[in-house]
Amino acid sequence: MTVLPDDGLELAGEFPDATHEQWQRLIAGVLRKSGKDVGDAQAEEALSTALEDGLRTRPLYTAHDRAPEPGYPGFAPFVRGGRPEGNTAGGWDVRQRHAAADGDAVLADLENGVTSLWLVVGEGGVPVTSLGRVLDGVLLDLAPVVLDAGAEVEPAAEELLRLYAERGVAADAARGNLGADPLGHEARTGEASDFAAAAGLARRCADEYPGLRALTVDALPCHEAGGSAAQELGASLATGVAYLRELTAAGLSVEQACGQLEFRYAATADQFLTIAKLRAARRLWARVAEACGAPGAGAQLQHAVTSPVMMSRRDPWVNMLRTTIATLAAGTGGADAVTVLPFDDALGLPDAFARRIARNTSTILIEESHLARVIDPAGGSWYVERLTDELARAGWEFFQGIERDGGQAAVLRSGRLRQALAETWQARSAKLAKRREPITGVSEFPFLAEKPVVRASKPQPRTGGLPRVRRDEAYEALRARSDAHLAATGARPRIYLAAIGPAAAHTARLTFAANLFQAGGVEPVTEGAFEDSGATEVCLCSSDALYEERAEAEAARLRAAGASHVFLAGRPGQHTGVDAYVFAGCDAVAVLSATLDRMGVVS
Repeated sequence: MTVLPDDGLELAGEFPDATHEQWQRLIAGVLRKSGKDVGDAQAEEALSTALEDGLRTRPLYTAHDRAPEPGYPGFAPFVRGGRPEGNTAGGWDVRQRHAAADGDAVLADLENGVTSLWLVVGEGGVPVTSLGRVLDGVLLDLAPVVLDAGAEVEPAAEELLRLYAERGVAADAARGNLGADPLGHEARTGEASDFAAAAGLARRCADEYPGLRALTVDALPCHEAGGSAAQELGASLATGVAYLRELTAAGLSVEQACGQLEFRYAATADQFLTIAKLRAARRLWARVAEACGAPGAGAQLQHAVTSPVMMSRRDPWVNMLRTTIATLAAGTGGADAVTVLPFDDALGLPDAFARRIARNTSTILIEESHLARVIDPAGGSWYVERLTDELARAGWEFFQGIERDGGQAAVLRSGRLRQALAETWQARSAKLAKRREPITGVSEFPFLAEKPVVRASKPQPRTGGLPRVRRDEAYEALRARSDAHLAATGARPRIYLAAIGPAAAHTARLTFAANLFQAGGVEPVTEGAFEDSGATEVCLCSSDALYEERAEAEAARLRAAGASHVFLAGRPGQHTGVDAYVFAGCDAVAVLSATLDRMGVVS
């Protein structure tokens, strides 16, 4: 019988240490078997993934991939969290967003797990005069209220403060944020705002309402315009610094000014990037406070919102999965408050079911998955620490560029920020068009027969500033053309998928082609003969070997039967009679748009 040593089980203690070079050699061998002939040293790079901002994710991180010491939760640089206890005391603040004057929905949320309210007030939201009715029955000393009032921030704030006084809420019991964000409003609408109202509210909160903050630094306009994580970080820092300058000029100390700011960031389904972004944001703001002479100003207060950009309009049920991952990432990244947008948010006003699922997403992660029991659970991962450091450096570089150009207001008005975000979105749009960044239910595994999810219209937000983009927008335009054709003719545009040879030879490419064409609303027909399909275009699907033997003859036969255009699913080659090729990495949006044009499906 073997007796274990006193110090317990030593993992792989009887085996010699493997080296990095040995691992690279094994990876190179696997790649060579898949047709990629790379040297041992290049094997690791071949498996790396390019991210935005010039960052790159490698397949393996080790103790050699060091990053700056993250410190302890509640202590500068606050990478591991803004509070010593993190969210362990009860989870993060579950903050639900409301843009309609529906007091019953507000109360239902608070009675079923929501811990604070985010109210869109003014144009495109709850009228200022209806704020009291919407908050009727809400215990304002228990439920923090965060306002988002745009140009009407001053009357909205005054109305909320009046309600506190009217309902007997002590000044030191009021919690939340009055939501002043002049530069955020300008980013949304293109309209410059006077900072005087925001400064007055900040002065009042600092003097009378210790639990209230006056200003929000909202990075969502940057994110929703197609910005990268580093651009979102850099723009938020520039906005925060601009507010510090204004507040200190109005008489607040740097510590008081920092205490009046709350930062809002997008949380996406890219789990690790979201975690790293929130950790990097706290580190960067700690550096700003230090540079301003207030190293003890405290950590950045963070509100994370599940990304509107990632929400799809087709197969919206998949949004539940996206928001679950985004919420997990936000909680793991240390966000103080998290808003889960309902899965039908892109379609109109969310219904009761969608709001229930949204609030229960946080509840399950906190209460059943115990995600908040450990502070910074991703901390210590070589990958997460390195990504946090690299993202922080990229965000700081973008911030410095804004400062060199005169600050956030200057880059908004000059168009420099718009241009930088547009360039990022253009590069990402190319990935989306080529399905290098898949959208489940839209560009991958679309379901043409799904019944549309219909919701009541919601007020449209103000425009005039930075654009709002969505990942699904190019495919949504194609699907809308298909829907119009269906309504007009009773049938969708069709393409016949001609399978050549046995199933083993054609199944993979048949599935690929079916997914690709359905992404644009083109119905694939795989059964029966071409002549009975109702299609005018064909896509050949088989193996490379069978293409060499039979593609030319099949194309000729189908043309004789009336096919006007013949695709081949596979890499471009010398196949007589084939008009075009569809393959992994082709510009699917361009292919689909041209296909609909040929079929007479109008824009």
